[in-house]
Amino acid sequence: MKTLKLSNPKNTKIIAHRGLSGIHLENTMSAFKAAGKRNYYGIETDVHVTADGNFVVFHDDTTGRIARIDLKVEDTSYLRLRLLPLGLHRMPNLYEYIRCCKSYNKHSIIELKNPMTRENIKRLIGIIDRLKYLDNTVFISFSGKNLEYIREFLPNQTVQFLHEKFDDNILGYLIKNRFDFDINYLALDKKTVDICHDNGIKVNCWTVDSPEVAERLIDYGVDYITTNIIEISY
Repeated sequence: MKTLKLSNPKNTKIIAHRGLSGIHLENTMSAFKAAGKRNYYGIETDVHVTADGNFVVFHDDTTGRIARIDLKVEDTSYLRLRLLPLGLHRMPNLYEYIRCCKSYNKHSIIELKNPMTRENIKRLIGIIDRLKYLDNTVFISFSGKNLEYIREFLPNQTVQFLHEKFDDNILGYLIKNRFDFDINYLALDKKTVDICHDNGIKVNCWTVDSPEVAERLIDYGVDYITTNIIEISY
């Protein structure tokens, strides 16, 4: 299977969703490395806190969709999750993901899954800081509280609030907290992009796997497109 080529991204940055998940198993080192070798601005992933306070990379709250054994990620120990086969892969941790992004000079786009405590957010930031990669990291989350903690510790960090829709209440929340916006592309139109830009808010959209749709969104002026399979061709 090959990536779908996009020849004219203009100023729009393309992000590999869960790594190059259109070809490799999502959120695995193989998917991250494959994205690293291609023309992506960033590599997106999902981070959970394990029962014993470690940070693992996995999308779902439970493992059953990917593994033969169904475990609740945040109720399971780090070692149990690391030993769980995901096909031919193992569940990565936050260090491995960041080191991979750094080795390929790609921005890390980290979705903070589920509400996290203030202390866990602080520890997560500390890990990335020790790896000297905060300047190349974007935090995203459906939990506004997670992003408020990020903003508390890192006033100038790039953060994006994830949501399925856009309205005046969300706009006010974004402006108040100086958050950028990450929206389902099906709920996005040019008017929304223009309103966000008029208020200094950058726009990301997910998950776009059609070059034709991507071109339309680029014409809207979106700042980022998150995709499983589309790749820029130069």
